[in-house]
Amino acid sequence: MKNKPSMSIIRGLLFTYDIENTDDLEREKLIASKDINNERELIKLFDELTKPEFLAYTKTEQEWFIDSITHFLATNDSFDAVFKNMATYFSAPVIDQKKFMHVLLSCLKNYYYTPNSES
Repeated sequence: MKNKPSMSIIRGLLFTYDIENTDDLEREKLIASKDINNERELIKLFDELTKPEFLAYTKTEQEWFIDSITHFLATNDSFDAVFKNMATYFSAPVIDQKKFMHVLLSCLKNYYYTPNSES
């Protein structure tokens, strides 16, 4: 049985970038140093911080993340439910929330379909 698409689990995956997650000064500096509106820098950030967290989830949970983002992109959701109530360490606001999610989805699919190898 598949889990229903959930905006809250997407927000949970992005908790790494939330100021409420205040346990690592080096992580905070890394996040703030990246231009998250630049696709290459965003991918590097996801590779460094999101990939290890994503790979720690079960395959079923990983599929839930991918399916949820895919669903909300397909329904043309704005992702305001993720971004509007989240204060982040990003040095600038996310200009195009859908593009951000497309990049995240692409990365998650890459992590999911790539054997557990270190990059």
